[in-house]
Amino acid sequence: MDAVELSRKLQEEATCSICLDYFTDPVMTTCGHNFCRECIRLTWEKAKGKKGRRKRKGVFPCPECRELSPQRTLRPNRLLTKVAEMARQHPGIQSRDLCQVHQEVLKLFCEDDQSPICVVCRESQEHRPHRVVPVEEAVEEHKLKLEGDMGHLREEMAKTEKLQTREQQALAEWQEKVRKQRQRIVTEFKKMAALLVEEEQRLLEALRQEEQDTTARLQESMVALEQQSCSLETLLLRLEDCCTREPLQMLQDMKKPLDRKNSLSVQYPEATPISLRTVCRVPGQIEVLKSFQENVVPDPATAYPYLLLYESHQRHYLSTPPDGTPCSKDRFLAYPCAVGCQTFSSGRHYWEVGMNLTGDALWALGVCRDNVSRTDRVPKSPENGFWVVQLCKGKKYVPPVSTVIPITLTEPPSHVGVFLDFEAGEVSFYNASSGSHLHTYAEPVFPGPLKPFFCLGVPKSGQMVISTVTLWVKG
Repeated sequence: MDAVELSRKLQEEATCSICLDYFTDPVMTTCGHNFCRECIRLTWEKAKGKKGRRKRKGVFPCPECRELSPQRTLRPNRLLTKVAEMARQHPGIQSRDLCQVHQEVLKLFCEDDQSPICVVCRESQEHRPHRVVPVEEAVEEHKLKLEGDMGHLREEMAKTEKLQTREQQALAEWQEKVRKQRQRIVTEFKKMAALLVEEEQRLLEALRQEEQDTTARLQESMVALEQQSCSLETLLLRLEDCCTREPLQMLQDMKKPLDRKNSLSVQYPEATPISLRTVCRVPGQIEVLKSFQENVVPDPATAYPYLLLYESHQRHYLSTPPDGTPCSKDRFLAYPCAVGCQTFSSGRHYWEVGMNLTGDALWALGVCRDNVSRTDRVPKSPENGFWVVQLCKGKKYVPPVSTVIPITLTEPPSHVGVFLDFEAGEVSFYNASSGSHLHTYAEPVFPGPLKPFFCLGVPKSGQMVISTVTLWVKG
C-alpha cells in the first residue's frame, strides 16, 4: 500500500460519518460504530419526535447499521481521539488530495478543465469526453510549462531590476542636478543682487554728481545775477538821486553816474538745463515684468468713431459704426480713445504699446476705471478715474497730476511698458526699449475694476500699436 492510499485509509478511519470531519470527542455505540459525541446526540434528539422508530424508551438506532443502542451505554473512544488528532497533524493527509465528491484519491488530471479528478469522476458524463492523463504525467508536463514561465519571469525580473537600477541612478543624477541648479540659482541671484547694489550705487553717485554740478551752476548763476542786481540797484538809486537835485547841480553831478552806467556790462547767463540725464534703469527689470505679460487688445466697440483699428494678422479693419448709426453707451465720443477688452480686478499685469509718432504727437495711455465717462471732456487724472501718462508736442511726458513736474525726454519712447499691480494699488510706466522707469502712480486701493486705456490726439499724431492692432485717427 503506497503512502497516498495509507493516508486515505487513515483519514477514513478518523472521519465521523455524520459530520464528515475528523472526530471530536468520539464515542462508541454497543454495535461498535464511532461518532462524535455531539453528532450522535443531535441525531438521536431529532429521532425522539419520530414514531415507529424505537421499540423501547431511551433506545436509538445506530446511524450506520440501524441496530438499537441505549443512549446511556455510549463509551468514550480515547484511542480514536488520538488517531483523529494524528490525522489532523499529519502533513500527508490533506483534504485537497481527495475528491470532495467521491472521497477518492485524486489520481488523474483533466486537461480540459485544468483540475485534478478521481477515477470515479473519470467515468462520469462530465469528464468522459475530456482528455485525462495521470497526475504524474500532468505534473511533468506542467513542470516543463512552469519552468518555461519561470524562465520568462526571471528574464522579466532581470529586466525590471536593470530598469530599477537605471531609475535609481536617474533619480540620484536628477537629485544632483537639482542640487547644483538650486546652488546655481542662489549663487547667480547673489551675484545679481551684488550687481544691482553696485548699479544702484553707480546711479546714485551719477545722480549725486549731476545734482552737484547742476546745483553749482545754478548757484553760480544766482550769485552772478545777485551781484549784477545789486550793481544795477546802486546805479539806479544814484540816478534817481541825481534827478531830484537842482537843475545846475544835476548837470554837474550826473557825469559820474552816466559814465558808470555806460561802463556797466549787463550779462544774462543762459538758462541752466534741469532735465535729468541720470535715468532709473534697473537691469533685467523689463524681462521680469514680461513674465506678467498680457495679450491686451483694444475693444472696437469702445473706440471713438474716427479712431481706426486695423488687425494686422487678419488684415482687415475692425468694426466701426456706419454713418448715421446710433453709438453704444460704451463708445468714446469726447476723445479719440478706446479701452482694452480685458478687465483687471486683481493680480499683476504687463503690456507694451508701440509708437509710430510724428513730431506733433499727442497721446495718452495707461489704465482707467471701467465706468469712466465716454461723453464728457474731463482731465485724465486719478480723480476722474484715469491713471495715464501723456505725450504733448512730441517730447514732454506729462503725468496729468498738477503736483507732478513734467518729464522732458530727449527722445520720445518707441515702446512704452505698462505694469499694473492691482493689490499694491500701483501703475508703473517704463521705456520698454531702454528699460528706464518713467512714472508710477501709487494709490491706497483702486476704486474698482480697471481697463487698459489708449488715446490719440490730432490726426497727425501718428500710430499706436497694441499687440496686433494698430490705432490711428482718421484725417
